[in-house]
Amino acid sequence: MARRPTVRDVAREAGVSVTTVDRALNDRLKVREETLRKIAEAARRVGYHGRALIDQKLVTLTPERRFGFVLVKRSQEFYQQFAREIEGALAARADIRGTAVIEYATSQSPDEFAEIISTLGPKVDALACVAVNHQKLGQVVLDLRGRGVPVFSMLNDFAQGIRRNYVGLNNIKIGRVAAWMLTRTLRQPGKLGIFVGGNRWHGHDLREVGFRSLVRDSAPAFSVMDTLVNLETRKVTYEATLDLLSRHADLRGIYVAGGGMEGAIAALREVRPPGEVALIVNELTAESSGALADGYVQMVISTPLDLLCRDLVAMMIEATLQRGEAVSAQHFLEPRIYLPEMI
Repeated sequence: MARRPTVRDVAREAGVSVTTVDRALNDRLKVREETLRKIAEAARRVGYHGRALIDQKLVTLTPERRFGFVLVKRSQEFYQQFAREIEGALAARADIRGTAVIEYATSQSPDEFAEIISTLGPKVDALACVAVNHQKLGQVVLDLRGRGVPVFSMLNDFAQGIRRNYVGLNNIKIGRVAAWMLTRTLRQPGKLGIFVGGNRWHGHDLREVGFRSLVRDSAPAFSVMDTLVNLETRKVTYEATLDLLSRHADLRGIYVAGGGMEGAIAALREVRPPGEVALIVNELTAESSGALADGYVQMVISTPLDLLCRDLVAMMIEATLQRGEAVSAQHFLEPRIYLPEMI
């Protein structure tokens, strides 16, 4: 019969004295939190029968944090994965007991975003949002800052100079990457189309700037047509893509800088063979992955959601521990690039 692990086994595994383990178990004298965590880990490793008592003591020492998150498009695969990564990043932290409160905006209305942020903000310790750019949101974020609630922007930077940090991709760089791929791989020069979600998505504007600047500076044989606003919807993108294809025989490539890529993929599948018009989209989903495999999409530029959520949660925790004003900053992540041969 196997020997039951003892206090001595826990002490040896943790690298502390038996007396220290005894204090941790019986509250004889205060044990530092760092030491208590070492003892708890050792107790779990050796299978000590009293480890639940130590874990309970840790729970009482671990601060609670309630973090709010504002996302969009509840039904879309990308944002469903986003929510899962947020929950996972919080669950992975041993230094807090974190709770995620996730709300979803149903439109691009500044009024709706302002209402959600102003309602959720006072109920949480820190707030992170995917939201549009508008002065109404700047005022709401300023009010929350005055109440000691730091606000972070995700994917699309808003309330610059007021929010705590922007966490996401360098959007000018992303636009240049898309333009580089199209202009370097297309065999014939011609016209390039670009879709953005709307003028209130600052990140899309920056991607357009990056896209146009690279074409203008490095690929003058190509021309970028007037930007199309698709409201990040499949239907508008589908109809606009069909119109582009019917009116421009020299259309060589399309970049969907925001959402709505499903409409462009559907239009190309309907009226063009794979690869005749190159398509670059954002975020790896079941649909974009399938289009890569079939040759309708030439590149996917994807946000590393796992890293974004890990870094964001760390910043939110740090912000709740700080006192006084912090410098507004940007935290750029490197994109993940997917090509057909990687699928």
